[in-house]
Amino acid sequence: MIDLFPPELALHICLALIAISAITSFISAAAGIGGGIVLLAIMAVLMPAPVIIPLHGAVQIGSNAGRTLILLRHVERSILLPFVAGSVIGAGLGGLTAVQLPPSVLKIGLGLFILWSVWGVTLKAAGRFAVIGTGVVSSFLTMFFGASGTFVSAMVKTLKLGRLEHVATHSACVMAQHIVKVAVFGLLGFAYGPYLGLIGAMIVSGFAGTLVGKKVLLKTNDAIFHKVLAVILSLLAARLLVEGILTFR
Repeated sequence: MIDLFPPELALHICLALIAISAITSFISAAAGIGGGIVLLAIMAVLMPAPVIIPLHGAVQIGSNAGRTLILLRHVERSILLPFVAGSVIGAGLGGLTAVQLPPSVLKIGLGLFILWSVWGVTLKAAGRFAVIGTGVVSSFLTMFFGASGTFVSAMVKTLKLGRLEHVATHSACVMAQHIVKVAVFGLLGFAYGPYLGLIGAMIVSGFAGTLVGKKVLLKTNDAIFHKVLAVILSLLAARLLVEGILTFR
């Protein structure tokens, strides 16, 4: 008999993860950011450490694919190719890096970049170079840190898109990035097979959360959306900085 869920996880844990996937996808669809980090934090409590980042990446492919699908006509396609090119480079470098960077350094660097992107000089003038660079750095970070959607959102925010275009483009970029990451982890030997049932169930529940979140997004105007997004990004950046400083040594 084939187990639907991995044997090392109790049934109530799997059901909780499925429900949480729906809630966090709703957050990302309605607010444009934040669901992936919340999901990662909860997975870190409920799952064995070695499987957290690969499985989080696999679930996020489905979550972001759902948002990309229902908002497909709003995707800013011109940045996808350079972003994916950068993601391949960054994930490859991350996978081949023998020495893991201290988590505190990653958190401080990521937090500072997000704050600069939200409140400082925009990256738009740098064009594709900035997009490629974001793909490289964020994909490198995600191999160690897990969730770099905030980093990508900060880059997309500098393009000054409408709320629908922002969420659609951010989702497409993050989906592509997680596809690359999952592929690299697979090449490095991670076995996804025992977790396919759980991944599939979390993707389905996440899509349901996305559909509800889209309704909230449609009722929000662009000005309010970008103000809320700036606050959320800043709070997440502050959290990263505090954690990084407190654990720095």
